[in-house]
Amino acid sequence: MRATTPRKKLNTPHLQILANAEPPEKYTAAHIAPHREADIRPHGTLAAACPIGYATTMRMNIAQEAAIGVIGGSGLYEMEGIGEFSGLTIHTPFGEPSDKIVSGRIAGRKVCFLPRHGGGHRLLPHEINHRANIWALRSLGVRWLISVTAVGSLREEFKPRDIVLPDQMIDRTGTGAKHTFFGNGIAAHVGFADPYCNDLRRRLLASARLYAPAAHDGGTYLCMNGPAFSTRAEAAMHRMMGADLIGMTNAPESRLCREAEIACAALALVTDYDCWKEDEQPVEVEAVVENLNANSSLAKRIVREVIAMIPEYPDSPAHRALDTALFTPRAMWPAKAAQDLAPILGRFG
Repeated sequence: MRATTPRKKLNTPHLQILANAEPPEKYTAAHIAPHREADIRPHGTLAAACPIGYATTMRMNIAQEAAIGVIGGSGLYEMEGIGEFSGLTIHTPFGEPSDKIVSGRIAGRKVCFLPRHGGGHRLLPHEINHRANIWALRSLGVRWLISVTAVGSLREEFKPRDIVLPDQMIDRTGTGAKHTFFGNGIAAHVGFADPYCNDLRRRLLASARLYAPAAHDGGTYLCMNGPAFSTRAEAAMHRMMGADLIGMTNAPESRLCREAEIACAALALVTDYDCWKEDEQPVEVEAVVENLNANSSLAKRIVREVIAMIPEYPDSPAHRALDTALFTPRAMWPAKAAQDLAPILGRFG
């Protein structure tokens, strides 16, 4: 809850944070005092909804501690075991993220947790502001993202309550214009042949198999528009297309992570057989929630375990995705577009 007592305006060379307690003399978003909420806004403005200080982010981007992000999906709205935590409200040039970001430490590593659908599951898939979510995480130094996601199974061998680490994707959302950071004078086309970071995926698989030995290695995730579930004809078509899993959120997250040079992997929790399997009931919310509740504590254990396996220095190919993706020469970038993308393009000067 935000405090109701008057707040001080705290100016530093970097960020302006509205809070009740004095922060350290020099800080970044990563250094906010433990167990305190903060509202991060640009230096020198009192606008009600505006992004973190862009020029500052551009200078600080490389020096930030590389953090690990966790986006929790249906059934995973919080992450226990985070020490020294702060609740951060981040304002972005793309609007508001799904919720406050909980930033803290697990196994000595900086971890940032965000509930994809907001606390209490308030947002439908098409209402999620994926750009704001990924921008906010990147502004806090996130370089790896574990995306915990509920999925339907399109294959007999992927049973409800199984865990799958997908390695491929089919995007049928048709909303690509909403799911890119680029445009407005800066053109970029990232490689997306392998949508998930193999390095992170292998570590997540190793962690999963400590608790779920039958965790499946690989599979094709198909992303559809919701909020309604598939028709039987659609489910049959998706199977013919070669999809193994179906969900409504992971394609935009993965695409935006690649543009933001965040290594991303999905921990897919199977909840149902969609509606293709004639001897099973078609998917219903009640069954989805029941299976998610059964798997959520397992998913949290897997995530906590993998954090200690992730390297401290970001050195996967995904962390250099923009090296060969930017078309527009740096000298031609519009100032406003460059400022808006400071957390992502900061290393380019």
